[in-house]
Amino acid sequence: MPLPSAPTAASGRRTYQVRTFGCQMNVHDSERMAGLLEDAGYVPAGERDEVADIVVFNTCAVRENADNRLYGNLGQLAPKKAARPGMQIAVGGCLAQKDRDTITRRAPWVDVVFGTHNVGSLPVLLERARIEREAQVEIAESLEAFPSTLPTRRDSAYAAWVAISVGCNNTCTFCIVPALRGKEKDRRPGDILAEVEALVAEGVIEITLLGQNVNAYGSDIGDRQAFSQLLRACGSIDGLERVRFTSPHPRDFTDDVIEAMATTPNVMPQLHMPLQSGSSRLLRAMRRSYRQERYLGIIENVRRAIPDAAITTDIIVGFPGETEEDFQETLHVVREARFAQAFTFQYSKRPGTPAAEMPGQIPKAVVQERYERLVALQEEISWAENKRQVGRTVEVLVAEGEGRKDDATRRLSGRAPDNRLVHFARPDEPVRPGDLVTVEISYAAPHHLLAEGAPLAVRRSRAGDAWERRQEAPADSRGGVLLGLPKVGVPAPLPEPTGGCGVAHS
Repeated sequence: MPLPSAPTAASGRRTYQVRTFGCQMNVHDSERMAGLLEDAGYVPAGERDEVADIVVFNTCAVRENADNRLYGNLGQLAPKKAARPGMQIAVGGCLAQKDRDTITRRAPWVDVVFGTHNVGSLPVLLERARIEREAQVEIAESLEAFPSTLPTRRDSAYAAWVAISVGCNNTCTFCIVPALRGKEKDRRPGDILAEVEALVAEGVIEITLLGQNVNAYGSDIGDRQAFSQLLRACGSIDGLERVRFTSPHPRDFTDDVIEAMATTPNVMPQLHMPLQSGSSRLLRAMRRSYRQERYLGIIENVRRAIPDAAITTDIIVGFPGETEEDFQETLHVVREARFAQAFTFQYSKRPGTPAAEMPGQIPKAVVQERYERLVALQEEISWAENKRQVGRTVEVLVAEGEGRKDDATRRLSGRAPDNRLVHFARPDEPVRPGDLVTVEISYAAPHHLLAEGAPLAVRRSRAGDAWERRQEAPADSRGGVLLGLPKVGVPAPLPEPTGGCGVAHS
């Protein structure tokens, strides 16, 4: 039922906007926030709207400038809110969980502050704030119910997130996320597979299994092989063509997971596995429960079982105490592993983490110089690895929003099975997002591939049909909100990866 507020949209309903920062878990939570707001009667703000009636910030606490970024955005909205009666601002996510009392003190014009465990309370808190005319702060300390039962608005008709766990049991010294998201809680396998089957029935052909430490799945239910069994179970779902997962932890990367990846046809030849540092000494200081030899051993085993796998990673430069020798160890691993891509981050001190109090904080100039050397090396390797793809034939899942220059170049864009971005010439026949196009790679750049020749084949898919049905629907009914089992999706493009917790850009 719509909330009793002054209508401002052309449809006669109030508008909303969700601004997301951080990892894929936050992106997925934002889908739930959007679904809840639409279920409560709000509609998405249009591109021409200067500001929405409801603005929700879904925050990240990993990066050092996260606080400044939030308060800068809130400051910009203060005069707009003052000039717009009835406008409301809500702040959720990890930073809200961490700074619950600080937010309303520094930004008293904020109406609602809610935590990572009580996303479902958002509409009620907004209505309570409107009626009582004072800020509502509600922070649950632990998860009461798995949030996948919430209504969810997904932007993609063809690809979807499926959360299999929340929280994390690791104690990495640089990461504050476990303190904010809590201990790991696993969903029942039957519930996960039921959600996947429901998504496939709606036209989704690609799913990404999502968790803060995705391959630790099963630790909460006492089954160390639960994740590999889940991958194999996904392989038996008719109509599900692509399965991905992010992000695994090397500690939990067992041989049965590699075997499941190699032998389950719809599990894609792609792996994102955070390294963080190549120095075993620093890995110990980070409380990362593996060492360089173990990490490279996993890479070797994956390449042996899946020769064409594209492997990506996260790396932190300038962790406290990092010496030039430690940094050289990281460069060594990068050369040995030959990552298709690496998301590299300069160490960011976060209050409340053990690393923030460690001696040996590295000067900014030193960190910057090392960072530039690492980026240069990885760019060289990424380009060389992409050049190896030239001449190969790949089937590309056509995507929306992946190619910013597609209209100017008369190309389409999408992802190969190994998740490499491919731009290709438009076929003569109509092609929709969700369809699959077979092309031959003719050119490689460090961050994308190009297929300049005519496509070899076009395969229209159920996902393309679903996309087409959505376009034909009335504008205010698009977005796919479903009550009970959620509709979840991969937005494109993803937000900037954070590098602190296990969930990173895939």
